[in-house]
Amino acid sequence: MCPVPRQQHGYRRAISAGEWLYAGMAPRNSNMVQYVVEGAGTLEERHLAEAVARASQASPGTRLVRDGRYLVDSGVAPRVRVMEAGSFDQRALDAPALQEMLRSPGATFEVLLFPGAAEGPGAPGVSATVVFRAWHGVTDARGLMLWIEDIFRVLRGSEPLGAPSTLSREEFLEQLEWPGGLPPIPQRVGELVWSSPLGPLPRRPPGRTLWRRRTVDGSHPAATAKAATAVAEVYGPEGGGRFFVPVDLRRHTPQLRSTGWLSQAFVLDVTAGDSWQEVHARALKSLADGAELAVRTDPRTLKTPLALIRLFSSAVDRTAVRKNQYSALSFITHLGVHDLASFSTDGFTATALYALGGTGPGAPPSIDMVESGNRTEVTVTWQDGPGVAERAQALLDVVEEALSPRRNRVWAGNDTARELTSDASVVRRFREQVRRAPDRIALSGPEGPVTYGELSRQADAVATALRERGAGPGTVVGLLADRSVALLAGLWGVLRAGACYLPMDVQHPDTRLSGLLADAGAAFCLVQEPYGQRAVVPEGCEQVELDRLTESRGPEQGGEPPFEDAEVSPDDLAYVIYTSGSTGRPKGVQIEHRSLAHYVEWATREFGVDADTRLPLITSPSFDVTGTSVFLPLLAGGEVVLMPLEPSHLSLRQLLQISGATMLNLTPSHLDLIGQLDIAPSGFRSVVVVGEQLRVEVAARAQQMFGPRCRIINLYGPTEATIGCTAHTFRAGEDTGIAVPIGVPADNTSVHLLDEGRRFVARGDVGEMYLGGVQLARGYLGRPDLDRERFVRLADGSRVYRTGDLARVMPSGGLEFVGRIDDQVKVRGHRVEPAEVAKTLEDHPGVTRAVVVARARTGSSSKALYAYVVTDSDVSEQQALTTELTAYVAERLPRYMVPAAIVALPGLPYTVSGKVDTKALPDVFADDPDAGQDAPAAQEGPRDPVEDAVAQVWARTLGVDRSRLDGASDFHRLGGDSLSLLTMIAGVCRTVLDTEGEAAFMAELAQIAGEPTLDRVVTLCRKVAGTWNVVPSAE
Repeated sequence: MCPVPRQQHGYRRAISAGEWLYAGMAPRNSNMVQYVVEGAGTLEERHLAEAVARASQASPGTRLVRDGRYLVDSGVAPRVRVMEAGSFDQRALDAPALQEMLRSPGATFEVLLFPGAAEGPGAPGVSATVVFRAWHGVTDARGLMLWIEDIFRVLRGSEPLGAPSTLSREEFLEQLEWPGGLPPIPQRVGELVWSSPLGPLPRRPPGRTLWRRRTVDGSHPAATAKAATAVAEVYGPEGGGRFFVPVDLRRHTPQLRSTGWLSQAFVLDVTAGDSWQEVHARALKSLADGAELAVRTDPRTLKTPLALIRLFSSAVDRTAVRKNQYSALSFITHLGVHDLASFSTDGFTATALYALGGTGPGAPPSIDMVESGNRTEVTVTWQDGPGVAERAQALLDVVEEALSPRRNRVWAGNDTARELTSDASVVRRFREQVRRAPDRIALSGPEGPVTYGELSRQADAVATALRERGAGPGTVVGLLADRSVALLAGLWGVLRAGACYLPMDVQHPDTRLSGLLADAGAAFCLVQEPYGQRAVVPEGCEQVELDRLTESRGPEQGGEPPFEDAEVSPDDLAYVIYTSGSTGRPKGVQIEHRSLAHYVEWATREFGVDADTRLPLITSPSFDVTGTSVFLPLLAGGEVVLMPLEPSHLSLRQLLQISGATMLNLTPSHLDLIGQLDIAPSGFRSVVVVGEQLRVEVAARAQQMFGPRCRIINLYGPTEATIGCTAHTFRAGEDTGIAVPIGVPADNTSVHLLDEGRRFVARGDVGEMYLGGVQLARGYLGRPDLDRERFVRLADGSRVYRTGDLARVMPSGGLEFVGRIDDQVKVRGHRVEPAEVAKTLEDHPGVTRAVVVARARTGSSSKALYAYVVTDSDVSEQQALTTELTAYVAERLPRYMVPAAIVALPGLPYTVSGKVDTKALPDVFADDPDAGQDAPAAQEGPRDPVEDAVAQVWARTLGVDRSRLDGASDFHRLGGDSLSLLTMIAGVCRTVLDTEGEAAFMAELAQIAGEPTLDRVVTLCRKVAGTWNVVPSAE
């Protein structure tokens, strides 16, 4: 492009000395500034070109041509070039277009769009890479970034901010008014005395620029100092060296928006033996002193003819290459911390941002760092030559080790690679098991024994009906049944049809179940007969009567039925399970067949499951840990013991003493309840405990109860990692902490501990658990926003799930669970987001604001939910309102999410930062939350031996003083939860009632759960008692 007369242009900037110097350099000096944005989704060429044009109009300094000693606006927007799809190699970074020069006179900015290929299952779709390029002779990295940010603003429908300043660097420095004036330009700072870390170049370099990139997890304070110290130690003479550190001069006037070249470097010297902390302090002092203002291009350069500059720069280039001597070991540039959302649109989500620097034969290598998305992108730039690529990788190794030491990144516990013994899906494995032993007992329980052959025939009937209705891979089928033969037949029928099942709990309210089916887009819902009249199935979902299907097919004559299982791929969905959501909306976790198959093989071996295993099914079908009880025994030729009744001390005692079970799969709360039954079960080989933190005292009591031959196994894993992904076998005498360790990862899984900056923590330090490997869920059903937040990529590209759980590696090598980073709690093994409960309360017209907290009574580790609501109702109406709210929540949420107590308040306390001050909320365990510490004790103590005995059980279970109890005392208001309620009931039966009275009392359990007051319990005891079995008071 030819120079244009200046009068045609409004934007006019004097050429600075540095820009004049670059204009005269030899053409083979690339000196390009380039940013690369990688992302998922698409960017249309037309939309991108329009955005470039609008952003360039707001920043005319991106449309420059040289007019004598000035740079003027050409009025022509930078071009957008669409490159061949898939031609951008993110590893080699060798696309020919990256080597092309832009320099004045002519276009000095441009955009390269590299469409990508379609990604795999579960990925957002296609990918794209955009490269924003500019000649360093007219701009710097910050100037280019201002333009890029404006382009994406326009793409998102906003107005560009623009960067209209016409100040040259000399004009900027003149206006700066630095105290004492600008420092003198140092002499001999450009002497060629430092050997390149990337080795010598050939006498005639090929003229290509080489880039190599390394992604390091985490954002790293003092990254420049750490890199310089490490590079000097490895490559500098005697462990010392010199570096140039470019600095954006705009830092002195942050309001300035300019695309001009307004950066200069200060000299950072590292001496042998310096720690990175000392180097960092030196760098900070240089910044405080404005050291970058000294190392500037001499203004007299503007008087030097361009031809003479070219001769001089070429001579410097040849000398540097011949001697392998440069003015520094390298440039080290930290280009800031950027939010990837700034480079995203509705159809394009940025996943990485990094820089490709510019250099020439006479310049040392450059190391550029960009922080974004909790990662640090490091690129090395230099001239290509023999062996340079390998040495660049070695230099990156040094920088990575300085930022993220290998000892933190690599943990022996993650050495879990193991091939599956079979590539068969659980569907095929179950069919094979049926063929091997059709007459073997698969299920036992109140409905009688069911053989593998009969279970298979019932499952085939379900599968046939679903296939006839069009179900197949990707079809979500709801499953509403209790712990029965129908549940298992329905589950296997759905899987055999190739569809995925959505298990639901019959105890959950209709509104909740209907909402889950609608959210999942379920096409069908298999419903067991007792629940067919409930208003569960939403419009668009067909209700299918499960019992009719399973009863429609009797025993086949002549062998196996002709039904053929659908061929499922490892990527097909096996099931969807919903967990509580922090936004007030539950989220569906999608588990694929690959993940399930890997868990089953590992867990079967880890837990010792075989054909002799008899494993009871006592957990809710909607609880993902139920998969252990369903899949493991049936795929190993064992037996599932069905337990339809809700767990109580009676049903658990029967289970342990009569059922013949050899294994248990349950929560720590249930195990704690079992430990209070005062029995000695025999024949158990393993007890798998999952869902909550397992306390050592509970594990030790269980070990003593079940005997030394029974393994107490602590299993850890969120729903998003397929049931369980780490395990530890309790060792009495060795596990002496408060909680039992959660062990080491399962086969082909990994656990990474990262801090809040997503840096790997040192061994023994606490970090958030990021889970990786084959057991990870596909993601959340229909929630790409949550997928991006919770399922992230590490620097090596591996996909991990951010759990929110905190842990550390113990000296023994296993993991210890420490706690949570947020408000999420576990209630009876179920994940609960208090925000979801609060949102439900706030949906009630009588509530203006609600907050829900989880608290444990004194002396207990078991937490329950408590709600505080702000209401305009009168004090006289508040008791009725809280009762109404309890019923309101119970109609919409599972029982474990219904607050144990709801307290009405005129307002909520807040901290100075505007957050609810949960510590200032009233004590829910006081008889009257509004009475304060001076609340009187119960006016009347227990009056007879029965009430006395029941009150003693309450006091012992709740850890409260007996004097606080009277007939109106509410078990939940005093800190009780559902499990402690069962403990209390077991204590009452043991202490007060005989065997006949106990059975009658347990039949009234629903009344107690609905109104858990001392009067109600005592009244029922009197009602059902045949003979009293009151134990005299010990007090």
